[in-house]
Amino acid sequence: MTIFLADHNIEGQAELLWGALAAGGWIELSGLRLFTFASIGLPYGSSDRQVWQFVQSHNMLLLTGNRNMDGEDSLERTIRDENLPTALPVITISDADRMVESAYREACALKLVEISMYLEESRGAGRLY
Repeated sequence: MTIFLADHNIEGQAELLWGALAAGGWIELSGLRLFTFASIGLPYGSSDRQVWQFVQSHNMLLLTGNRNMDGEDSLERTIRDENLPTALPVITISDADRMVESAYREACALKLVEISMYLEESRGAGRLY
């Protein structure tokens, strides 16, 4: 089973993506699970560093929009500072606004399935798109 945590700023897009996965039968087939900050009790005000540490310690994949390297606790800075060969990658949707497009959404869904199938090969990658 692969567990994803939807970043709080793309929860709606993540739900659309999960709908595409469900429609394709991938959730049942692959055992993918999606959580939100609220569903696991993670405060919305958590820093990127705290979120990254949380997902790593709970064996989850963070599903996020494109983040930058602004600040010491930014997601990109955290990945550069704390990534290890055993760390799970962060999954970044390159253009979350395009999730309303069915072709883009389906391509993203298939990529998530592929990542989950070969997850061990992606450890230490830092970030996947």
